[in-house]
Formats: sequence, structure tokens, C-alpha cells
Amino acid sequence: MSFVICIAMERVYLLNNLNKKRKLTYLLYVVTMTHVQELSLNQCCVCLSLSCNNILETNTDNVFSVIGKGSFGKVFLAKRKHDEKYYAVKVLQKKIILNRKEQKHIMAERNVLLKNVKHPFLVGLHYSFQTTDKLYFVLDFINGGELFFHLQKERTFPEPRAKFYIAEMASALGYLHSLNIVYRDLKPENILLDQEGHIVLTDFGLCKEGISQTDTTTTFCGTPEYLAPEVLRKQPYDNTVDWWCLGSVLYEMLYGLPPFYSRDTHEMYDNILHKPLVMRPGASGTAWSLLQGLLEKDGTYRLGSKDDFNEIKAHNFFSSINWDDLEQKRIPPPFTPKVSCYCDISNFDPEFTDEMVPNSVCWSQEHSIINASVMEADDAFVGFSYAPASDDSFL
Repeated sequence: MSFVICIAMERVYLLNNLNKKRKLTYLLYVVTMTHVQELSLNQCCVCLSLSCNNILETNTDNVFSVIGKGSFGKVFLAKRKHDEKYYAVKVLQKKIILNRKEQKHIMAERNVLLKNVKHPFLVGLHYSFQTTDKLYFVLDFINGGELFFHLQKERTFPEPRAKFYIAEMASALGYLHSLNIVYRDLKPENILLDQEGHIVLTDFGLCKEGISQTDTTTTFCGTPEYLAPEVLRKQPYDNTVDWWCLGSVLYEMLYGLPPFYSRDTHEMYDNILHKPLVMRPGASGTAWSLLQGLLEKDGTYRLGSKDDFNEIKAHNFFSSINWDDLEQKRIPPPFTPKVSCYCDISNFDPEFTDEMVPNSVCWSQEHSIINASVMEADDAFVGFSYAPASDDSFL
């Protein structure tokens, strides 16, 4: 039975009973779900298929795999059944988001993801959709694992390897800044490696849109180890907080810990605010010059404060980098993750991959088409759903 025929009676009734705003939301939802036809978590673990009353039908007899966790939910490996392409499905709990009043950050993440398609070092969004209690992002599956995972195994990276990663990160941040987006959460956990060894920036939940070179914001957010001094002081800040984070990640790759790290959070904050950056052996003079520029406590004098990414590119530390070649991925990565197949999850932390995925990750039979379409009663996530104009845009 065709999709149109099998839902016609139910949806005509529903549309007649919705106001204009909800009709538009519902129609976008319908378009989205015609694209999200068949996904299976890990190796055919969950099938998402269209039917009259059950859009997403869960096969509970198979094995699941978690590949990541966050504050609001988890990330799963998925396979689209009809073409066997793999995706990362980020599933977020609406209740937690609403309780913490974080819906604006989630909608900002969705908006930023839609702008990422033109950059090689930013993860891409294929679909977003929702149920009564969950939000779903269907993203590129990047199978080389988190940079954090590799850094934990190796403790530190040689300077040439760190330089390669930092250059690709800087390129990604520069692109976001060109769109007036501040990332605000650069850290090894949010940086993935693809199967060739290039970095891919992910997790845009703390991004702030509409911040140009002359604009500021004041929201206190980020990860404690990587917070810039102006954020801790609760002063207005701009996109130079991203360059502070870049310096912190470079330092961590070279020395194994963020520059002002302490197990005591209050002591660490005091270090960030007041402790000088002391030069340590093991890195070149140009590396230290870059660190000093990026980790300048006064944001108005920080490297990147005057001409943003152009200042970073021009630093002597990157004198050997051809930026056009870098962004075209013509520079061979210094490290290639061991990947046996597209669905290889060996580069992800066993803390995640050993965990069983609950059946509730997908829609079960009690989630009817009518329930799904009126899920936005509080209007918190209106406009969240997205599907590309055609499969050609992403397959």
C-alpha cells in the first residue's frame, strides 16, 4: 500500500482539526518521514519503516550499539536498510531538555548543522525528526573515533600530528565564524577522526548564532577545563573564546592535560584567571608562540581578536601548511585510524559500545501517526524536523 493511500483517512481528519501553524508543522513532519524510511541500529538492529499507524517499527530481536553519550541523550550507530549506508543517530530526551530550559540550544544546534554541508571538517546533517518524547538527528557516521579516545591511548601527540589537527580545527572554526557562529565547546570529545585521519567537528549544542566580529554575548557555558577567562568573569565575550579553546586543545595534545588543569574546579578556574602560562620543554618555539597568542588572558589582545582566522593562518607555526590543500584534503593525515569496515566501532570507547540500547530508542507501536503529529503541544520544538529536497542531496 502506498504511503499516500495508507495515511490519507487519518491525516485528512487530523489536518481539519489543526490550526494553520500546526498544519504547516505537521506537513513538514510528513515530508521528513517519507525520507526517513528505513534505518537499522548497528547491523540491522532497528528497522524504521512506514506503515499506516506505525511509522517507526522496532525489531527488538537484534543487538544495538551506543557510540556516544551527552547531557540529553545518546548517539547510536545506524544503517539505512534500503541502501545499507551508515549514520550516527543522536537521540535526545525532550523532558530533560525542557526541564533544563535548553530548547533554544537544541534548535540552534539544528540550525548550525544545516549550514555545515559546505565544509570538509564539520559533521553533516541528513535528517532531523521527533516523537512525542524524543528528538532525532541523523548525522554522518565518522568511524575513526573521538580525538579524546586516541589521546587517552597515546597520552600526547608529536608536534607535527598536533599541528595537522589544529590546522583543520582552525579551518572549521574560521568557517563557523564567517557565518557569525561561535562554537564555544571545542574539546577532544567533540572532535572525531574519519577513516582517513581528518578531523570532523561535531556537537553544536552550545553554538551561538548571530555573533559577528563586533558582537558579544554573555551566556556562561562550555566545558570547565576549556573556559576562557572572560567567560569565567561573566564579561561580554566574542568569537575569540574559540581561539582560547583551540590553544587549550593544542596544549593538551602536546602535554597530555589542558594548560590550567586541576582536579579542584575552583582551583582550576583561579589558574585560568591568574596563573601565567609557563613555557615547558618538548615543543618548538613557534608552537609556544602560538600557545602564548591563543592563551592570552585578555581577549582583546588574543591572537585572532583583530582579523579572526586570518591571524591564525598567518602564524609561523603554520608556515608549512598550504591552506587550500588542507581544506581540499590533499595533505595526507599523519595518522590513520584502524578501520576494518564502514560499521567498525572499535575506535569508540567500550564504555559506550558495551552498553545495550533500550528498545525505546525508536518508535514503538503505541506511537501512532496522530500522536506524533501533535507532539509539539508546548511549541518548544516547532520547526525542528528537516528532510533534504531529494536523496541526491546527501546520498
